[in-house]
Amino acid sequence: NEYKSYLRMQPVKLFSKGIVTGFRRGLRNQTVNTSLVKIEGVESKKDVDFYLGKRVAYIYRAQKKRKNRITKRETKLRVIWGKVRRAHGSSGAVRCSFRTNLPPKAIGATVRVMMYPSRT
Repeated sequence: NEYKSYLRMQPVKLFSKGIVTGFRRGLRNQTVNTSLVKIEGVESKKDVDFYLGKRVAYIYRAQKKRKNRITKRETKLRVIWGKVRRAHGSSGAVRCSFRTNLPPKAIGATVRVMMYPSRT
């Protein structure tokens, strides 16, 4: 009984941290509608399988305040939502596509890789 209450009190992990490493590219051309993200703790193509289809949030701070649609409060924070599409290479990087292309200042910035939607 004591063990069950201990399990109930554990915090739930809602997202993993990821870093935007750049855009998908060849030697001379880059495809800006596909961003490359390195997810924390993902080291192989096999590990990527869990994250396929998961939502990705790039959160940034803008200059002007804007009213948030959900909370109805004014805030400078904005979000660009995306989705993990597939693996990129064999070292655990993933390709993500966002609703609007990420700006160049996003390279090197952190993103949140959400633990939803579940594919199980």
